[in-house]
Formats: sequence, C-alpha cells, structure tokens
Amino acid sequence: MVIKQAEFIQSNTDWRKCPPATMPEYAFIGRSNVGKSSLINMLVNNKKLAKTSSKPGKTQTINHFLINKSWYLVDLPGYGYASISKAMREKWKKMISDYLLLRENLQIVFVLIDSRLEPQKIDLEFINNLGEQGVPFALIFTKADKISSGKVQGNIQRMKNALSEQWEEMPLMIATSAETCYGKERVLDLIEEINQQYSSNPNNP
Repeated sequence: MVIKQAEFIQSNTDWRKCPPATMPEYAFIGRSNVGKSSLINMLVNNKKLAKTSSKPGKTQTINHFLINKSWYLVDLPGYGYASISKAMREKWKKMISDYLLLRENLQIVFVLIDSRLEPQKIDLEFINNLGEQGVPFALIFTKADKISSGKVQGNIQRMKNALSEQWEEMPLMIATSAETCYGKERVLDLIEEINQQYSSNPNNP
C-alpha cells in the first residue's frame, strides 16, 4: 500500500462523536512513551501528523486521521504511567474501553510494545483483556533499531512464552522501527488485506 494522503479529521473524548462508521478503522495504542506517534508518522510519511513528545501522556483524546480517503487511522491515548490524576486515568480508561468495544467499524487494534523490554505486566494485562473481550488485535514491537535483531527476537519470543500461559494461538507480531521504516510494509500490507476483505463484504456500508 502506498500512502498518498493523510489528513487529521477530529479529536474527541466520546466514541459516539467519532466520524460516521462508513470506512474500515485501525486503532493504535500502547503504554505511554512507547513511540506510538513516531510510528504513526512513519507509516503515513508525515513527521508532523501525530504530535510526538518525550513526556508520557501527550495523547489525551481519540484522534481520527483519514488515509487515502478510504480508511481511518486512530491514535488512542496510551495506557499506564502518565502525569495525570487518578480520576483522569479512570476517565481515559472508560473512554478507551468504550471505543474498543463499541466502535462497529474498528477492524483491528495495533498494540505497541517496546521491543527493548521483556514482557511488561501492564502490556500483558491489556492484551489479555482484549482477548477476553473478543477485540481483534496485533502486536507491533517498536524501536527495533535501538537494540540488536537477536535481542528483539528474544524479547518477542519471551512475549510469546508469556502469552502461551493463556493463549493457544499467538497474535500476529511485527517488529518495527520508526527511524529506519523497518516493518512498515508488513503493517500496511496487513491493513490493505483487511481493507479488501471489508470492501468485499456486502454487509458493510
């Protein structure tokens, strides 16, 4: 897939105010400071589309971007640490949960994992919760250029080992780098494949 156009559409805190659910939608989420905005910008060839920050908790709303006028990319707030109040964290949690469970045109959630780290409890809890709720997802390992490929694959295997305690079948896992564009084609090819399935389904708008 070639990204020819990417435009910001809207930000909001209520899934019911999202754009009309007439096109396939792909959400990106991960632990705070996992490199989500950088990855999104790399995928769409625009370094300024999603706002990046070294401070966790930069994304605080559901952000919709229209890609090639045919599908939506959604930037969700990170989970985990952010310098906000407990009440605000609970508000974010409900906002994200409602969106993930109720947004009818959501095709898959890309959960971002820092490839430099061994499996983190907060990531495993989020992933297992998605599975329990029946939300389709894939894992994207970020910052793969920061360590050796052997260590990246080692941490991916550790994630598989951790998930195997509760999962019979492993989710798709893709290693990426926002700096080198490694993994870009795999992510976009997956989206294109799902888009084709979506457009061929007569029950979709």
